[in-house]
Amino acid sequence: MRAGLKGAAALFCLMIALVLPLFGAVSGALAVEGGWEVWAAHDPESAVRPDHSAFAVILAKYARLQESGPVLFDYAGLKAAPEDMAALGAYLEDMQGITVSRLNRDAQFSYWVSLYNALTVKVVTDHYPVESIRDIGISPGLFSRGPWGAKLLTIEGREVSLDDIEHRILRPLWQDARIHYVVNCASIGCPDLPLEPLEAAGLDDQLDAAARVYIGSERGARLEGGKLKVSRIYDWYAEDFGDSDEAVIAHLMKYAEEDFKAALGRVSRISDYEYDWSLNDAAREGDGRE
Repeated sequence: MRAGLKGAAALFCLMIALVLPLFGAVSGALAVEGGWEVWAAHDPESAVRPDHSAFAVILAKYARLQESGPVLFDYAGLKAAPEDMAALGAYLEDMQGITVSRLNRDAQFSYWVSLYNALTVKVVTDHYPVESIRDIGISPGLFSRGPWGAKLLTIEGREVSLDDIEHRILRPLWQDARIHYVVNCASIGCPDLPLEPLEAAGLDDQLDAAARVYIGSERGARLEGGKLKVSRIYDWYAEDFGDSDEAVIAHLMKYAEEDFKAALGRVSRISDYEYDWSLNDAAREGDGRE
């Protein structure tokens, strides 16, 4: 009997070891099952624009644009600057005081994206140093990894998490695949952290530009020996990009440079998916990891 129990326990542990990584693979690669409809309310006539200037100052000071490769962020520098940490915290407090339903749709979109990115920066900086955002284990649930499920904000009396913003608000209510190019999960494999907060004016141009940058990088898509390798974002969120290899390739071609676009026209399937969960840490600049 004891041997049987030991065997069952060993089997259970093995199953946990195999399954656990799947639950923590992504911030919440969730199917869109309907939005958090209360946040669909908006005022199309509103000219109100939330003030993102405090977050813009943080980005200008600590985000690092590389000659090639991803935008990195100086989490160590921000953590060592209490006045800037206080300014970031004050910005998040101000954003939580906004009545979102009184904004027009474009202002709401820029609001949610900037709020998501600012909160991500603060959470990572609060827990820094970490090798990956997935190491910040504050989400509820036995199999959860990362900070995405933690209710860290209160907006119009409702507790809101990073997962809520991305998967219950932005993705289902806007249904625009370009969302994935502007919400940043603090990882090398992720599309870049925008160097400036999104503006409601000219929003389409900003989203198109972000799509072009990521798709034009090796982190987004590349051809090796005639085989197409793409970011695992296109697998995790396949339904947002058309739910087939052909649809993803068509999406890539829409934003690819002409040479790459022509090459993409000669492939019909995706051969592999890749993603790097390493932190987008500016400390990488000096340690040879870039």
